[in-house]
Amino acid sequence: MGRLRVWVAIAAATLLGCSAAPSGEAVSRHINVAAAANVSRVFPMIGEAFTAETGVGVIFTFGATAQLASQIEAGAPFDLYASADTEHVDALAAKGLIVSESRAVYAHGLLVLWTGNTRLAGIEDLASDGVRFVAVAKPEIAPYGRAAIEVLKSLGLRDSLQPKIVYAQNVTMAKQLVDSGNAEAAFVAAGLLDAGEDAITVDPSLHRPIEQGLGVVAASVRRREATRFAEYLMGETGQGLLRRFGYGPPR
Repeated sequence: MGRLRVWVAIAAATLLGCSAAPSGEAVSRHINVAAAANVSRVFPMIGEAFTAETGVGVIFTFGATAQLASQIEAGAPFDLYASADTEHVDALAAKGLIVSESRAVYAHGLLVLWTGNTRLAGIEDLASDGVRFVAVAKPEIAPYGRAAIEVLKSLGLRDSLQPKIVYAQNVTMAKQLVDSGNAEAAFVAAGLLDAGEDAITVDPSLHRPIEQGLGVVAASVRRREATRFAEYLMGETGQGLLRRFGYGPPR
């Protein structure tokens, strides 16, 4: 319970700090979007563009996919759920918590190995003595973490690297472990990297495709606005910004 309170406090801080509104204009309505941590850099930009065009504000809460799904199950007042996979959206829809016909895949994620100042030639170099810790988002709650473990299994490295793996709550926190010097490498979403930050691209054939899905929350009183934002994500502006951050189009 202590960890849950800490996570909720972090989510609340994120919710307060990630709103989008037209500059110099009052926003009379807004939607609350629960979004996977991997889109925490690009979604605020999409939200700002959407708000400027529609006058509808967007407040984001970023976190691990499974944790956000649990909050929706608990009645959190979200209007739209943007997951890092399709399974959690489908599971919520099966329970009547997501409007079934609103489900869509909005992006195809790209997994990379972020090494910060550590220079590695490839994933196999994680076994070298110069690498103490490898950060991975918890695979049971974060699809990018699940994909990372699948990669290590495919390469036959899972067991040998187990002592080096440290688990983070989501991919953003996994990257922060490298940025702070507490790990030499982290499996993260390409969309979390800044311009000029090079990373090792992971062969997508080594893991299941990362198809990121969304759906309108059934309990939302702002379904129309939430649907408009979902359509905006799927439209030219939304997809263009997602491409800039390394996301592929829905398959």
